[in-house]
Amino acid sequence: MSEALAAPAPPPPLYPDTPDMAHLHWRDPGPLGRVRLALRAGLIVLALVVMVPLYYIWRTLRLSNPWPKLFLRTVGRACGARVKIVGTPLKRDVFYIANHLSWLDIPVIAGRNGSAFVAQDGIKSWPVVGWLCKLNDTVFVSRSNRMGIAGQINELRDALSETWAITIFPEGTTTDGSSLLPFKSPLLQVLDPPPPGVMVQPMYLDYGASAHDIAWVGEETAPNNALRLFTRKGSFEVTLHFLEPFSPADFPGRKAIAAEARVRIESALSASLGRIPAV
Repeated sequence: MSEALAAPAPPPPLYPDTPDMAHLHWRDPGPLGRVRLALRAGLIVLALVVMVPLYYIWRTLRLSNPWPKLFLRTVGRACGARVKIVGTPLKRDVFYIANHLSWLDIPVIAGRNGSAFVAQDGIKSWPVVGWLCKLNDTVFVSRSNRMGIAGQINELRDALSETWAITIFPEGTTTDGSSLLPFKSPLLQVLDPPPPGVMVQPMYLDYGASAHDIAWVGEETAPNNALRLFTRKGSFEVTLHFLEPFSPADFPGRKAIAAEARVRIESALSASLGRIPAV
């Protein structure tokens, strides 16, 4: 048979199933997936209806407000996260530094330690999500406004004095959980010099075998990632490793603080993946 008569090569599949591409594509989850989506979204809406009025009542009465923490814990549970704690989290005057895989990191962490967060300012304009971030005392920062870093540092200092605990993801973006990106240190300027009594506690999030499934990386949109998680079958375990805290006063400057936190998180990650023992 001549080459001219040979059958044309089949087109590439619409949804490649290779491990590095499968997560970029949204598939119809089928009837059961749509049921899971409805149940999980319904649980979160119910939590909003109940907890948001209570949040404003507690705020008006100037009481310690547990409702953001309880709401975020509900979101994590609704998405299937079953959180396991290793180590002892500090309760106050603490700056948590963590690795970052997904937006789900926020309800997983804050649902356990009640931390406020640092987030890029673009999230502030997201419908509903931006409003919820404000309720949890999120500090919004601009990646492009380098001249405004002094004002952002002042906001961080104010937030730390009000919420007692702040979490930052110094990688600046998400990964698939198999490695760490370089840590960006400018926002750690708030710790140079550190406020009196403030400690740094590195934190390692380990999604185990589910990490690739959960991670929000590549060109995947936020709605697609959320739909994948809300229609995902079953639950999954997340281990929050609260590593040994250290005083930022013992390290000369923000870059040294970032480097020390990264060393400790990378050690825990390597131990989790079976590469080297944790130190």
